[in-house]
Amino acid sequence: MPDEKKTLKIFKYIDELDCFIVTDEYKKIAEHLGLSEWNPVVWIGRLFILDNDYGEHWFDNWDLREERKTGAERFGLNYEELLIIDPDRFKNDADGPCHSPEMRKRFWTDVLKSLELSYDLLFEEARRFNNKANKKFFPEEFVNDLEERIEKIRKEF
Repeated sequence: MPDEKKTLKIFKYIDELDCFIVTDEYKKIAEHLGLSEWNPVVWIGRLFILDNDYGEHWFDNWDLREERKTGAERFGLNYEELLIIDPDRFKNDADGPCHSPEMRKRFWTDVLKSLELSYDLLFEEARRFNNKANKKFFPEEFVNDLEERIEKIRKEF
C-alpha cells in the first residue's frame, strides 16, 4: 500500500497565458474514478464555492478562453480546456466583497498553483459521488468496479 500521505497535483499553471490546465495525471485518475463530469474539477469548485452547484461553474468564463485562443494554439493547447480565474466568481455582494478583484485573483492563483489532494480524498469523493449522484441521477455513469479501480490506483501510485 502506498504512503497514505501521497498527494496529486491538480492544476498546472501556464504563466504566459495566465491560466491553468488540469494535469494529465489527475485527469486520468479522475476519469478512471468517475469524478469527471463536464470537466474533472467540477466537484472541487463546488467545495471551494459554497459547496453547491454554483461552484461547479467556477471556470465558466468562455469569453476569457476565447481571448487566449491564439496563445493556446501557440502552446499546442485546446483553448476550451483553459481554466482562468475570474475574480468575480469568488465573491458575493451579500456581505462583501472584502478584497479587490486583483487580490482575489492573486490569492486564488496561488491557491490553485499549490493545490494537491490526497489519493484517499479522491477515493472518498469517488465513492460518495458514485453512490449518490451516479447511482441516483446518472445510472449509465455508475462505476460498478470502483473498488477494483481504487485498488489498482493504490498499487500504481
